[in-house]
Amino acid sequence: MKLKYFITVLLLSVVSFAGFAQRKGYWQQGVDYTMDIDVNEKTFQYEGKMTLKYSNNSGQSLNKVYFHLYFNAFQPGSMMDERLKVIPDPDRRMMQNTGTKEKPNLQSRISTLKPQQIGYQKIKTLKFNGQDASFKIDGTILEVTLPTAIADNSTGTFDLTWDAQVPEQIRRSGRNSSEGVAFSMTQWYPKMAHFDEFGWHLDEYVGREFVAPFGNFDVTIHIDKDYVVGSSGKLQNPMEVKGYFKNAKIKAKKNKATWHYKAHNIHDFAWASDPKFVVDSAKSKGGITVYTVFLPTDKTVTSNWKTALGMATEFFDFTATKFGAYPWPTYTVIQGGDGGMEYGTATLVTGGRDLKGLVGVIFHEAAHSWYQHLFGINETVDEWFDEGFTSYIEDLAYQELFLRPTARALNPIGAAYNSYYRLALSGKEEPMSLLADYYNTNFAYSSEAYSKGAVLAEQLGYIIGKDNLHKTFLSFYDKWKFKHPTPNDFKRTAEEVSGINLKWYFNLFLNTTRKIDYGISNISENAIVIRNNSDFAMPLDILVTYEDGSKELFYIPLREMRGEKKAETSFDIYQNIKRTVLDDWFWTKPTYTISIAKKVKEVIIDPTQRLADVKQEDNIYKP
Repeated sequence: MKLKYFITVLLLSVVSFAGFAQRKGYWQQGVDYTMDIDVNEKTFQYEGKMTLKYSNNSGQSLNKVYFHLYFNAFQPGSMMDERLKVIPDPDRRMMQNTGTKEKPNLQSRISTLKPQQIGYQKIKTLKFNGQDASFKIDGTILEVTLPTAIADNSTGTFDLTWDAQVPEQIRRSGRNSSEGVAFSMTQWYPKMAHFDEFGWHLDEYVGREFVAPFGNFDVTIHIDKDYVVGSSGKLQNPMEVKGYFKNAKIKAKKNKATWHYKAHNIHDFAWASDPKFVVDSAKSKGGITVYTVFLPTDKTVTSNWKTALGMATEFFDFTATKFGAYPWPTYTVIQGGDGGMEYGTATLVTGGRDLKGLVGVIFHEAAHSWYQHLFGINETVDEWFDEGFTSYIEDLAYQELFLRPTARALNPIGAAYNSYYRLALSGKEEPMSLLADYYNTNFAYSSEAYSKGAVLAEQLGYIIGKDNLHKTFLSFYDKWKFKHPTPNDFKRTAEEVSGINLKWYFNLFLNTTRKIDYGISNISENAIVIRNNSDFAMPLDILVTYEDGSKELFYIPLREMRGEKKAETSFDIYQNIKRTVLDDWFWTKPTYTISIAKKVKEVIIDPTQRLADVKQEDNIYKP
């Protein structure tokens, strides 16, 4: 199917925000932003104008609405500032050493910002359907009381003007990054808060990530004509601005060029700008135009970005076969920010990396195009669903496209498993269902959101089968793209695909810190005894090699599954081996006995290494 036709059909299929999702009664709100901003490059301030059409599909009328003013977090005394002062392992990017190397004294960078360095968004005027609306600002939340309610199944129009100051580069957003990028413009506009079946999501900007309704963006940026912009969406006037075409005729008014972007069906819009930026592009086989916008500081950096661009196009083709087609026409990788952060059809990443690091961060942020931006996951609540599944995609692509191994690893995300094991045995693990901002340590948050979340996905494949996991991802894509699914929606999809009940698995792995620990307890001439040393029951694959050289794979389903995994013939180690399905194991019974008729040479619990067993020394028996 031609890309243009495919995108037209796809966009028409999601015009109705009520949609045709699997869950009965599903609804979602809609937004349509038109913004015009005028940037003062010398003061790092800008004036903004916005017209926002807000569609209410909630089944109730709304007397109040809320916006996020994220720049307000970058002020002394903010919740973000106070969090940095008390968390035992603060993000070092947001700290400064006011002591010495020998006697360091780490201090929040936000706490020392001067008035000309802080971030802010100050609302000047706010109207709803042409009438003045009263509002108040509390930290990073703008509360708006409407002169008339927004009725169900209706659309209201907001008109806002505001002044903003871009903070000194601290976290994601900011000016003058450590790599010298002038503007990293993320979370830069008054963004409508998300309202869904759980109510309004009014999280203060403390450190973690975001959620927002899907919608369309029409953004016009006025900035010095010598600056180059990289942005979400598709540039509407590339022949009138610097950087995209050598024969462009730059149009400038009062020494400023106008950059005009449009994007459809995304839920966040970001951009960055610097006069030293260069632009490169390439197209994937599937027709996605990938742009890179970066600082060409030396030949090595330029070469790395050129190579990474080619690999990024391969990434979109690879991921389309595994997780569903990327539905937008462009994706832009922009140097900026302080690490890597995903936005609608774009990402900001730090660029002065070696090739391995650059490709890794691009793969990760581009993978967020699925697990975040296609599915609108609530990152403040289900951080593992976002970061963990993204890390899973990243690792699969990295092995396939960057390492290109001649022999595939049995477990492609072994590093994530090892990270999870360190967490599980550290005493600092907390339930993975914890709200993202509330972890006691950054160590626990990152290990659980990124690593344990990825383990959940790969281990799910161990439970339902590798082929069924692949089918689950594609079925989930078909049902939930451009919507806001919950983890339960993914679980239900996996259950429908596999015919296996998964309530026990998701509950224990998400809501508790219970650990999996099996061991080979005893082997005799006619029996193998397996023991569950933990309080987390799992199905087991047990590979037995007999002294005569023959092999047998014993599969023990768990009764709670109410079903069985089919033989996984894609694993070479299982080729031409007899597979015996045994009676299911009760989670209430600590041991299980396998009857055998031949003398044993070796026994291995889960030779594919996908069972997240925290103590594996007793998983292999060799006399």
